[in-house]
Amino acid sequence: MQATATPVLRDIVMIGGGHSHVGVLYMFAMKPIPGVRLTVICTDTDTPYSGMLPGYIAGHYSFDDVHIDLRRLAEFAGARYLRDEVIGIDRASRKVLCRNRPPVPYDVLSINIGSTPRLDGVAGANEHAVPVKPIRRFNERWLALLERVCRHDGATTIAVVGAGAGGVELVLSMQFRLRKELMALGRNPDALRFHLFSADAQILPTHNAAVRRAFEQVLAERGVIVHRDAEVTQLSAGRLQTRAGEVVEADEIVWVTQAGGAAWLRDTGLALDDKGFIRVRDTLQTETDPLIFAAGDCAAMMGRPLEKAGVFAVRMGRPLAENLRRTLLRQPLNDYRPQQRWLALISTGDQHAIASRGAFYARGDLVWRWKDWIDRRFMRKFTEFSTTMTSTAATADATIPLDDVEQTQAISAIAMRCGGCGAKVGASVLSRALASVQPIERDDVLIGLHAPDDAAVVRVPAGKAMVHTVDFFRAFIDDPYIFGRIAANHALGDVFAMGGEAQSATAIATVPPGLESKVEDTVFQMMAGAVSVLNDAGCALVGGHTGEGKELALGFAINGLIDEQLDSVMRKGGMRPGDVLILTKPIGTGTLFAAHAQLKARGRWIDAALESMQISNRAAVPCLIAHGATACTDLTGFGLLGHLVEMTRPSGVDAELDLAALPVLDGAAETAAAGILSSLQPANVRLRRALRNQEAALKHPNYPLLFDPQTAGGLLASVPMASAEACINELRILGYPATTGIGRIVAQGDALEPISLSV
Repeated sequence: MQATATPVLRDIVMIGGGHSHVGVLYMFAMKPIPGVRLTVICTDTDTPYSGMLPGYIAGHYSFDDVHIDLRRLAEFAGARYLRDEVIGIDRASRKVLCRNRPPVPYDVLSINIGSTPRLDGVAGANEHAVPVKPIRRFNERWLALLERVCRHDGATTIAVVGAGAGGVELVLSMQFRLRKELMALGRNPDALRFHLFSADAQILPTHNAAVRRAFEQVLAERGVIVHRDAEVTQLSAGRLQTRAGEVVEADEIVWVTQAGGAAWLRDTGLALDDKGFIRVRDTLQTETDPLIFAAGDCAAMMGRPLEKAGVFAVRMGRPLAENLRRTLLRQPLNDYRPQQRWLALISTGDQHAIASRGAFYARGDLVWRWKDWIDRRFMRKFTEFSTTMTSTAATADATIPLDDVEQTQAISAIAMRCGGCGAKVGASVLSRALASVQPIERDDVLIGLHAPDDAAVVRVPAGKAMVHTVDFFRAFIDDPYIFGRIAANHALGDVFAMGGEAQSATAIATVPPGLESKVEDTVFQMMAGAVSVLNDAGCALVGGHTGEGKELALGFAINGLIDEQLDSVMRKGGMRPGDVLILTKPIGTGTLFAAHAQLKARGRWIDAALESMQISNRAAVPCLIAHGATACTDLTGFGLLGHLVEMTRPSGVDAELDLAALPVLDGAAETAAAGILSSLQPANVRLRRALRNQEAALKHPNYPLLFDPQTAGGLLASVPMASAEACINELRILGYPATTGIGRIVAQGDALEPISLSV
């Protein structure tokens, strides 16, 4: 995450990662407006390019060939990426409502979420059909179908409902791939039977007669049975029925028709058409609200009905980006003028395609190569870039208009800031931000967060001793809510690692200066995330300090409770020979986020790392204690080796590690092998002198990860061998699926020939 000297003045929030929004991100990366922050909210980090999806289904492309990494593109564009599901819009307060996080404020909003299947009007369709839309979720459904067909003994009949370009391309691509898969399994590909259902009298009704004839010929040659004037009205297990009464038995039914708008749009108050799509003007503004735009399949242009084709969504990207820009600059908007005719290159499953544009028609392998060249060129634009590509030049007219109060705040935000108490966030901003944050109440917290006193007061129960710890670091992602959750989880880790119960937390945060409303929301989002974790841990937020700084940062001083006899304390120095070394979470966060900052990590790797970092260590501790853990610590900045040395030295033992057994986050081995390492790595590597027999270890791909600093890492514990297997199994059931035995403890000087290395 890059710090910026320009305060945030306006927020553009984009719901969905469709083709139009991909274009907007790229264009704002090339031509940003100082003071404008982009935020993308989407459930799926990998967004498919519809033009290449049939080729992926046919097996000509890999998953990464046809998917745009939205998190990586957002990072490139300097935009925030929030991975969540949108469930509504509060237009009165200009906020986007999400399922798993607080509402996200916007100044201008854009919606590009595609379409969803409308199966309610067809009896049994919801239960028995595999819908293609929304396209971003089709991959998991396709892979499941592929597995079912390959496992199905005997003949398999597949029905595709919908005979437009999408349905025809899909049935031919599926047939090509499935026949190939069956042949690879040594089975008869002729056991596959395909049916294509068209509600119209002809297939491809929006294309010219020559194109239709060509595809009719291909379908006939491939043995696909085409049903015309065959509107499907009812589905049941293993069969479908048309309006004319025709019944066809089918093992799999794929639905490529009757899509509509997302259900949550109905509650927004926005004008929708009869299919639930958002009615928009020529400027792509919604008819209802000039501050809300819509593009792609979810938009319905009044007076200009458009086919739901990816070409229009792609072409909308440029005028959408321009009009979002012009709205904030208070300039007249431009009209989007869709082309009257467009080029469609429709594949036939094999590496052959048919071109269609108005009355134009062409076909052949050369058309496929042409299509492949166009598609790959499009994808390179959004997948191959470097940190030097973005333009930082501000155009002369790119000055955000502000009212008098905002102008004063903006001048203050970029002026030389005071130090000392002058650097505190304003009291009114802070009180508003924390008003909706509700820490849990504990009987032993006598004076807490919302009291006006100078300090918190907590009671230490009889027979208990206090556990104190503190952690603080700057933000490494542009999502304050998730950052708040991870910061709190990280700070709690030390208390849990010692077997303590978290009692209270005091926060310290720095927030970049800016307009009061923007600072207020950042504080609220961050603290709401933190409190959600603290509350789950039974830990009361009792106070803190928030000041201004160049970068967003957050930390906590945690107070915990433990039995004063120290019987339940897990310390680092209790390891015994014969113990098994157990690690509860995968490692690799340091190298992954170093790569993320360089635009060299896949978004799904970062998604998985963030999910791991949000898993609390709390539930693991009672399990380790119950199985007789002799020593424990949580993995943080010193990395696996650094923390292991902290355990072996006071214990007076050696440890043997199995490098191949280390649980590693997806992508971490790749980024480490590429030499992309955390800035703390060199300091941690100095501990390599603690290792013996390094020669073999140096060749192992996991070797660099021994020194990788972890944020909110797992627990590293030694458990008696007799209990280790049961302990590992129980930890996996408790929600730590990566839990692994990574080595054993031996007497000092008695290390045998190590599996990988000895410490």
